Amino acid sequence: MHPALAASLLSKVVAIILFPVAPIWAVIVAIVPDLYLCYHMFEPSARGLVPMLTRFETPRREVWLTIDDGPDPTHTPRLLDLLDAHQARATFFVIGERVTRHPDLVREIIRRGHTVGHHTQTHPTRAFWCAPPSRVRTEIDAALAALRQVDVTPVWFRPPVGIKGPFLKRILTQRGLICAGWTIRSFDSVNPDPKDIVTKVMKQVRPGVIILMHEGQGVHPQTGTEGIAQLLNRLRDERYTCILPRLDQLA
Repeated sequence: MHPALAASLLSKVVAIILFPVAPIWAVIVAIVPDLYLCYHMFEPSARGLVPMLTRFETPRREVWLTIDDGPDPTHTPRLLDLLDAHQARATFFVIGERVTRHPDLVREIIRRGHTVGHHTQTHPTRAFWCAPPSRVRTEIDAALAALRQVDVTPVWFRPPVGIKGPFLKRILTQRGLICAGWTIRSFDSVNPDPKDIVTKVMKQVRPGVIILMHEGQGVHPQTGTEGIAQLLNRLRDERYTCILPRLDQLA
């Protein structure tokens, strides 16, 4: 059991003992560990439950572009062409059931010089954070099996919308997966205006940031691939390069 979860459960026992003589303190003791637990579950950059990579070290104008929720038969080929045109590299965090439907797209991602990360089997946005260990293992192992079918052994894992549960760290460690978060969240899943998305992202761009973008069903339908297309143009204009960082660069 994760220490944070154990502390939360222990606090309830202590609160029950305290309540008859010090009810206010009992409430405080019961709530504080839960607040800590909730923060580290729901804040994507929080590291209390699972170590999260949120940037990398570089002396150059370099960023790590990550694209979630593929592969997608409409978006992925277009994105690969855009990346080629800009001599950019990216990591595609793919969903296992979509890998099974579109294995050739994953092979093409690798052939074009990009990397593939693990983004669960079904992308259970609402349930992954509170899933029991058996469900977490199923989501991770099923996607690993799908990726093995296309000869991919991922290094990086990204939970749906960045929310982590108390059982995730141990399961990832056992499978040799590293949790990759982000520095800049583009909100392209909800924003229909590509220009506005890119303006907000570029205000936060610095050397070593990790940028989160989406494709397929994860991106707003009015945004499509245009957000990434405009972002690549702006990064080029500002002399930034999209690279695949080494493990020793990540923090």
